[in-house]
Amino acid sequence: MNQHTTEIMLALGLEKHMVGTAYNSDGEFLPELKEKFSKIPVLAEKYPSLEVLMGVNPDFVYGRESAFKGKEQVASVDELAKYGINCYVAKGTYVTGAKMEDVYEDILNLGRIFNIEQRAKELVSSMQKDIEAIRYKIGSVEKPIRVLVYDSGEDTVFTAGQSLQTSLITLAGGKNVFDDIAKNWAKVSWEEVVKRDPEVIVINDYGKTKAEDKIKFLSNNPALSNVTAVKNKRFVVLPLSSVFEGVRNVGALETLAKGFYPEKFK
Repeated sequence: MNQHTTEIMLALGLEKHMVGTAYNSDGEFLPELKEKFSKIPVLAEKYPSLEVLMGVNPDFVYGRESAFKGKEQVASVDELAKYGINCYVAKGTYVTGAKMEDVYEDILNLGRIFNIEQRAKELVSSMQKDIEAIRYKIGSVEKPIRVLVYDSGEDTVFTAGQSLQTSLITLAGGKNVFDDIAKNWAKVSWEEVVKRDPEVIVINDYGKTKAEDKIKFLSNNPALSNVTAVKNKRFVVLPLSSVFEGVRNVGALETLAKGFYPEKFK
């Protein structure tokens, strides 16, 4: 369930274990994983019904917390257990203040579950090395750049609080201006955005409203005319799939770092 968890499975070479996938609407799959993905049945555009899920007779389900809890859920973890189906919930989707260590933990746990521990360790090691290389280029940051995450919203702003995206911003030498919010995601007022005056705005790109439309909306909002990021036209666009827990997080970090400190990546 969910594109970012599907991509972790495929990156671990577990496609032969997969009887189906669902909710892959975040965007295109990574080029190196497209062929593997094309051979797996897609059960539903979003989450499948319990009946559809049972139709492929799984004994294991892996996905975001929303796959097992909330309005869109397939079924709860307890309910699936009654059918003999074990579940694994991506850790970063149910804890507050998720970090890359939580992503690594998921990958290593999958390695144990599928008896491919060495493969999982190699994937984690590769991601860690890539992140270290990006961090090396960033170097020492005396005063982290102030960052606003704009996910969506017109009357208010739906933004990141303590989600993994905030951790990625920190690794990239930034500071989420709303990192004091005790939830992963929250709505905030435009007045508060102005007050905190971000120097860069990160645009989460997904769905029907394109990134360029979001930038246009923010740029033409009179209330934001004196916000530093808007005045200097400093926007960084991130596909939403890259800020969810998975193998795309390295690419997300690189995009953020280049957007925050372009002079260090010439």
